[in-house]
Amino acid sequence: MGASEMDEIDFETDSFSDIVAKDPRYNARAYALLMDVINYLVDELEAKHIDAEFILDEFRERTLDQYGPLSYTVLTEWGVERCEDIGEMMFNLVESKRVNKDQSDSPEAFVGRYDFKEAFKGPYEV
Repeated sequence: MGASEMDEIDFETDSFSDIVAKDPRYNARAYALLMDVINYLVDELEAKHIDAEFILDEFRERTLDQYGPLSYTVLTEWGVERCEDIGEMMFNLVESKRVNKDQSDSPEAFVGRYDFKEAFKGPYEV
């Protein structure tokens, strides 16, 4: 999966209101974080396609860096409670033409990559 080449979308000011209107499970801020991850990976890896594992790993790292011990709480308040939710968000972004996918991409690629609660709470539990 990779960022779309669509010039009319400004990812820094995108409200994702069209996606949230169709699928209100996830907060627009979760989409903004995910788009930030995608754009970073595309730039960093200089790749047109990024697989689910890279997206999930960078999403975890970016969230922990930005929200620290509150990461799990923030994500669950945004409706993101498992890796599958990130996959659902990715395919909502595909449907809205913000990112591209290839034939091998599927929501199943995001299933069970890591224990969500452990990934976001574990680093801070004593």
